[in-house]
Amino acid sequence: MTDFSPPLSGVLQPPPGCPAHRTALYTEDFAADPHTVYDDLRRHGPTAPVDIAPSVPATLVTGYQCALHVLKDPGLFVKDSRPWQDTVPQDSPILAVVSWRPNALFADGVAHARLRDAVSSSLRGVDLMVLRTQVTEIADTLIAGFADSGRVDLLHDYAKPLALAVFTRLFGCPHDLGQRLMVDTQAIFDGADPEQANARLGHTLSELIDLKRRRPGRDVVTRLMQHPARLSQEELAANLLVMMGAGSEPEANLIGNALYRLLTDTAVADDVAEGTMPVEDALDTVLWRDPPMSNYLLTFPTGDVDLDGVCLAAGQPVVISIAAANTDPTLPPGQRNRAHLAFSAGVHACPAQQMARLIASAAIDTLLDRLHGLRLDPASGPPRWRAAPFTRGLTALPAVFPPPVRPAPEPSTSGATS
Repeated sequence: MTDFSPPLSGVLQPPPGCPAHRTALYTEDFAADPHTVYDDLRRHGPTAPVDIAPSVPATLVTGYQCALHVLKDPGLFVKDSRPWQDTVPQDSPILAVVSWRPNALFADGVAHARLRDAVSSSLRGVDLMVLRTQVTEIADTLIAGFADSGRVDLLHDYAKPLALAVFTRLFGCPHDLGQRLMVDTQAIFDGADPEQANARLGHTLSELIDLKRRRPGRDVVTRLMQHPARLSQEELAANLLVMMGAGSEPEANLIGNALYRLLTDTAVADDVAEGTMPVEDALDTVLWRDPPMSNYLLTFPTGDVDLDGVCLAAGQPVVISIAAANTDPTLPPGQRNRAHLAFSAGVHACPAQQMARLIASAAIDTLLDRLHGLRLDPASGPPRWRAAPFTRGLTALPAVFPPPVRPAPEPSTSGATS
């Protein structure tokens, strides 16, 4: 078996397991240029030692085939984080994200199958044609609010409010309650006051469940509550958190990352403008390289395991780097299919990926149809990426465009004589 020691170069190296060997995934430097970091980590092979938070070590899977191996062996690599999470410092900014909850994300075996069926069934009730129409209507309303100004923050004025509005419709959720859920979800992913954000999320989700008990509707939450699995109050809140977490913050970042790609990659932008690349395919260029969940999918070996020559200890976290695996240099060049891991793989693959793609493509199509000459705001400097170990998203995306020309009003005929 190999270890994680770098090659000797005439200087005594720190012993294996020393913090000097581990790469931090939560810093500004990592956020600014993660792919250079991934290239450096590949010197270890398809897995590498990292810190996902201060004093929280993990093994990061950077190889595509190695990632598939882990994701498609749920008997050996389980999702239950409880045996490990007690070792995470209680003030760790990631604790709220990695702590076990009774939902499909952290469940295994029969428990997972039961919860997964409830979630999938509640999502299957969404009419995708109606959803596309709703996304377009929401997008038109948002665009009308800033079209005359000639400038917009495409993340905060468009992608985020659009994702929130779609989410509140799908979940039959009042706007103010949905706003609180989205803000606290981002706070958890960013590690900003996670304990308080987690407490607020629990309270708000309970509010939503109580509301739906009083006023059921034709929405995802009501269908989840009425599923034959008869989820408990705790299970309802935990599974709504997964769906809401995947349906708001990552969706907004997918739209934002895709718009950034279109505004900075001339080849992709030209192909979309000329109609040779549908927006759906342009989304895949983003999902390959800058997926909104870039390093996540935590699993835990049930026993000591040799993974491609590296010994992984039982119960220690193995994190799939979706972005690194997708850009594995051993993959065929120029791949444009949808074999990326942005929506995971195996039994835990995202059940809402068709919806996520539809929302993002409709939002981008509508924006490009309504506004022409869209470009990054040169006065704002280069956009910055948020420093977060699991997500990939911008802090802002300021853009400018020529305001649309409005037709001149008809001359008034009041007071005219015959």
